[in-house]
Amino acid sequence: QVQVVESGGGLVQPGGSLRLSCAASGSIFSINDMAWYRQAPGKQRELVATITRGGSTNYADSVTGRFTISRDNAKNTVYLQMNSLKPEDTAVYYCDTDLSWRSYAGISHRGHYWGQGTQVTVSS
Repeated sequence: QVQVVESGGGLVQPGGSLRLSCAASGSIFSINDMAWYRQAPGKQRELVATITRGGSTNYADSVTGRFTISRDNAKNTVYLQMNSLKPEDTAVYYCDTDLSWRSYAGISHRGHYWGQGTQVTVSS
């Protein structure tokens, strides 16, 4: 089985910074793209940033220049460094991992696995 767990959310003042982490664990043998999404109250979930296994990144226009996505393949972990935070960044942030894992029976599986989300609140 696979577990994906986010951490690092919290309350921060406008202009502040937070670093989110997302770790995947289990019988994983490969992780492809990893991504961060967010969902604000009353809004649809939106893509924030993506990173390929090789390290290529893409960002939503609203966070370009302020957020940085990175990953540590050895730790099956993706990070989101968020600087110059604004009240409109307030949302639940979710991690999405495209990964492959092997069951006890030796059968390989591939799919998208999500974390439970971590709340980020930007407010004075």
